[in-house]
Amino acid sequence: MNHLDNEIARIKSRVAEMWELVEYQVRCGREALINGDKGLAETVIKRGKKVNKYDLKIDQMCENMLALFNPLAVDLRLILAILKINANLERIGDTAEGISSLIIESDMPFEENLMDMSRVLEMYDGALLMLADVKKAFLTEDTQLAKMVMRHDKALNKIHRNTDKIIISYIQSHGDNIDQSLKVAGIIRKLERIGDHVTNIAEEIVFYIDAKVLKHKSKPWKVKRSKSNLQGDEPEAGS
Repeated sequence: MNHLDNEIARIKSRVAEMWELVEYQVRCGREALINGDKGLAETVIKRGKKVNKYDLKIDQMCENMLALFNPLAVDLRLILAILKINANLERIGDTAEGISSLIIESDMPFEENLMDMSRVLEMYDGALLMLADVKKAFLTEDTQLAKMVMRHDKALNKIHRNTDKIIISYIQSHGDNIDQSLKVAGIIRKLERIGDHVTNIAEEIVFYIDAKVLKHKSKPWKVKRSKSNLQGDEPEAGS
């Protein structure tokens, strides 16, 4: 390996380490939600400082790479992609911290029936699977797996779209648990954002390997917009 390849390997190694930390934050958030474990939720927040340090270090390494080696073609695309992947990982970590804050604010463990009705744990599992698969796609340079991850985002979007209706139904029969209901709705919104960030990462993997830009293009795995949307309504998140 030449010096450029060695530096690229170092950067990819740091990204993988950051990925592990972010996955840990999301996994622990799920466990904290199930068990009402505020101590674990606080650990998720504390780990955010370490994630931020990785974020700054990886940015610095990429900037040095661009300045010192003037990479071309696939190497240049890789460094540009890593800068965006790094930003999305940092935002996933921030989102995991936001979820943990909601768990800490709750006076008691979340009601099991509420979690079942809202499918929040199913959404957590989907987000974790996407995060693990997109990491594998990055490390193995597997664009087919990256594209499959994008399709999995459809399941998270479907749960998210039904959240308001389900939460309203729950509140109508459990009027004494409005606070937790609203917090679960907030957690689902944040998990949907994690799915969007993972999709962004998958797009960057396809960009640097296949030199194809998927951002802002029509996505067949997304639900088609209605005629009213085509007339000017807001597009759905992540489109």
